[in-house]
Amino acid sequence: MTEIYVIRHVQAEGNLYRHMQGHWDGDVTPLGIRQRDALAERFRTVPVDAVYSSDLWRARFTASAITKYHDLPVQTDRRLREINIGPWETEPFANIIWEQPEQLDSFMHDQEHFYLAGAETYQQVQARALTALYEIAEQNPGRTVAVTTHGITIRCILTKLLGISLNDSETVPIFQNTGVAHLFYEDGQFRVDYLNDFSHLPPELQRSYVNLPALRHVCVDPTQYRALYEQSYADAWFAAHGNLNGFEADTYYRAACEHHIHDSEAVMVLYEGETYAGLIDLDTKRGEHAGYGWVSLLYLCPEYRGQGLGVQLLGRVVAKYRHLGRSAIRLHVAEDNLPALAFYRANGFRELSRVPGAQAQLLLMEKDLRHGHV
Repeated sequence: MTEIYVIRHVQAEGNLYRHMQGHWDGDVTPLGIRQRDALAERFRTVPVDAVYSSDLWRARFTASAITKYHDLPVQTDRRLREINIGPWETEPFANIIWEQPEQLDSFMHDQEHFYLAGAETYQQVQARALTALYEIAEQNPGRTVAVTTHGITIRCILTKLLGISLNDSETVPIFQNTGVAHLFYEDGQFRVDYLNDFSHLPPELQRSYVNLPALRHVCVDPTQYRALYEQSYADAWFAAHGNLNGFEADTYYRAACEHHIHDSEAVMVLYEGETYAGLIDLDTKRGEHAGYGWVSLLYLCPEYRGQGLGVQLLGRVVAKYRHLGRSAIRLHVAEDNLPALAFYRANGFRELSRVPGAQAQLLLMEKDLRHGHV
């Protein structure tokens, strides 16, 4: 009899940033690293004989929880990947909710009939992942195996093994990050012992879905939004310094126009539904020669601050600069802007240097976008 542990990956950027990630190969989060360590302790005394993983980084990183205490190679298999969601890759949930609500509802609640041009169907994921799992089981008779993969992929596998509909999300929910299913395989048949066990995670390491606003973005021409841009930048300046000394509205507005001319997706307005919530301004030309991307403005309206929504804006920046092939993100933060400093440090930014600012020293901060540099 073969014993198989099927494990969902740790928290990854798409989970945190609330954007779609199928084949998009983002990094894991600081919380994901702590989840990996807890998973490693769970499997410390389990006599694992072989480790298999999706070839995407978030699954391979999760496999390192098993190999921490077991000197085993990680064998990767593309068939264990998450569903390929084609044109939705890295799209914010909020944008899809706003623009394609019926298709998103099908994706979430009617998996049997979900179809999106350029994406996989659930049935296609089920076929490839099950083929891989059967091969793994056949190749490891009488052994104990760990398989790290993805939420929808696991659902596709387990619904088939249990003989239930892909639409049955109550019996087989999307697993918690690092949730474990325990299977046995014998004489060509699988038996499910338990599923979605994340008892190794203390409460502070468990993902929780809080009813936070979902922010969509619209790429805009700043010449059509001058007043809004200048007002937003002024508010960001005041929040950082407590006054507007040294603030030059025209200078920053004209710079935003140049950013837009160079890249039509550089300036984004954020909305909760139809309500203005914030603004992003990226200078995609700056740093191009050195492989980093520059953030000129990351702004949330006062009523949206302090709720954990800043990561949704950061997610847009990360996705944009990863798409452009940049290896890092840089920005300036005033040393007296303590809330902003705490946010950036908590999300993987480190201080590179200090330069004089209009009112205070500015910290040049950088977030490394390469895998394993959280």
